[in-house]
Amino acid sequence: MSQGKAMNKNKVGLLFLSIAAVIAILTALAHMSCIFLGESCYRSQLAPEVIIQSAVNGTLLAPVGTTFISTLFLVCAIYALSAANVIMKLPLLKTAIYSISILCILRGLATIPLSLTYPEMVTSFSIIAGAIWFISGILFFLGFRFRIK
Repeated sequence: MSQGKAMNKNKVGLLFLSIAAVIAILTALAHMSCIFLGESCYRSQLAPEVIIQSAVNGTLLAPVGTTFISTLFLVCAIYALSAANVIMKLPLLKTAIYSISILCILRGLATIPLSLTYPEMVTSFSIIAGAIWFISGILFFLGFRFRIK
């Protein structure tokens, strides 16, 4: 492969991983907003009923669970930035990126059977979220593959 082609692939990989990191960061922020906005925010983001009830009752399950999930999204973003060489190389980078890719793709694909199984839960938000996570998984995977030297 010519040096120009390799440099272009490298730039595309950087772009893909950067977009994946931004999606993960925005998702973490969206989740954290539920702690401050309350029950209606949890409900609109399709949180499980047990989490919604925790928000209504003021118990710790909702904020602690939300913080945990948001932290996982931030870890995904950090690994994307590491794979893009924006920050230092993290341990288990290849394993983490491929695992994140697979989980995101599966999360996106799960939208289809879940929508058929629970049609009453299907909303524009659920379909868009599934599509975004499927695309994110592809971005993580291809971005990393394009950045490998």
